[in-house]
Amino acid sequence: MKRQKSKKLNFRQVRPPVAKLIGFSLVKVNRGKAVCKMKAKEAHKNFNGTVHGGILCDLADATMGFAFISALHPSESGVTVDFKINFLRPVLVGNLIRAFAKTIFSGRSLYHLECELRNTKGELVAKASSICKKNYRK
Repeated sequence: MKRQKSKKLNFRQVRPPVAKLIGFSLVKVNRGKAVCKMKAKEAHKNFNGTVHGGILCDLADATMGFAFISALHPSESGVTVDFKINFLRPVLVGNLIRAFAKTIFSGRSLYHLECELRNTKGELVAKASSICKKNYRK
């Protein structure tokens, strides 16, 4: 059976539905690395008045996902199989949060990625890591 050629993903046109829901955008992507940003809004607050950790998880996961997919061949895709995050500082409404993801290790099928989330002042507010598994599209 002959494999169909896959088109290369145009990251400039990519905006997954979760990006619209949460309000983040892709700033930059380059083989195995990605940067996303998000302005913390009232809707992101938890009962303590700071940005809910789940919002930061979504931002980190998506940024690592962009970094992961950018490292793959166009005929490949993959999924996150493990995700971990440490929250280091509270994030307040109005802060511009930038997420910086990079591939730490790439094996035959597993990739290890890390992501730093920084606030408007450039302070580290959270650090995340994930393991992604590569699979093949048909």
